[in-house]
Amino acid sequence: MPGRKIWITRAQPGADATASRVKALGHEALVAPLLSVQPVAGAEVDLTDIGALAFTSANGVRAFAELSPARDLKIFAVGAATAAAAKAVGFRKVLSADGDVEALAEGIVGRQREIHGVVLHPGAAEPAGDLVGLLKDQGVEARSLVLYDTAPVSFTAEQRAGLDGVEVALLHSPKAAEALVELLKTHPMPDLKVLGLSQAVMRPLARAKIAHKAFAPFPLEAALLNLIDRTPD
Repeated sequence: MPGRKIWITRAQPGADATASRVKALGHEALVAPLLSVQPVAGAEVDLTDIGALAFTSANGVRAFAELSPARDLKIFAVGAATAAAAKAVGFRKVLSADGDVEALAEGIVGRQREIHGVVLHPGAAEPAGDLVGLLKDQGVEARSLVLYDTAPVSFTAEQRAGLDGVEVALLHSPKAAEALVELLKTHPMPDLKVLGLSQAVMRPLARAKIAHKAFAPFPLEAALLNLIDRTPD
């Protein structure tokens, strides 16, 4: 199958990493993020009584690392990419759930005897799932710390024109899907095929006028990329 033109919609710096993987599969990658990551002004990290950190995104890892030099806490990561980001900034005790927020919560609950203190979840203002709520329901003391937010990117007419010829768009979050829905209102793409990281990611596109949509069987980028060659022409 000849290479396809794949739209990478995720925010930077993750977009470039995804683009590299797409190119390695023999496809053309167009990096045009639907969202931008913006740090929360005045955010501070207080690790008093914290026994472990839980991350649901690489952006959360990077935001925490910029504000705190602490690297000795046990880390629970939602998946391989987030775990790799944690190791890259110097964390040594890193465990990966290789799944979604529910799998991460389950993994933390299973190891709660090893956690001497509160589980802190540094992350986005609008997280993809309620990790803290899931942990509290299972009797694990936890709290969130908002370090960054994501905002829709305003596409110029030139940027919208650059999307012509795109065959497949990759979505990594429900918020990106919502931004795509808004963009399609002014720039219809009826031939677009959209692939999402999970069923939850694709939910905002329920009524979108696009040619095809599918989601990965597991919320891992490798599973998402595997869908590209299975997507109909």
